[in-house]
Amino acid sequence: MSSSQMLKGILEGCLLSIIGKGETYGYEMIEKLDGYGFTMVSEGSIYPLLLRMKKEGLVVTSQKSLPSGGPKRKYYSLTCQGKEELAAFKKRWIEMSGSVEKLLEEEG
Repeated sequence: MSSSQMLKGILEGCLLSIIGKGETYGYEMIEKLDGYGFTMVSEGSIYPLLLRMKKEGLVVTSQKSLPSGGPKRKYYSLTCQGKEELAAFKKRWIEMSGSVEKLLEEEG
């Protein structure tokens, strides 16, 4: 399994976490992911995921104009269902990462 395949499996949880910290727009999410070391994530990989998350009722969007008068941006925020999914993701991640760490520590 490549790192990009692994990333696809956890990217939704990471996006939920970023959005859960406060209303945000797509490009800002990419910058935040990059700041956490997810340098391989592109706009082309998050927008289809954000669209699916919206269809599933995990996020809602709102359009806001920039003070400078530029084009409107689409901001994402979590729904109650999105907050529940984020909590479930955190629990699954802690369990899974702990198991993987134990396995790798016992390797040698």
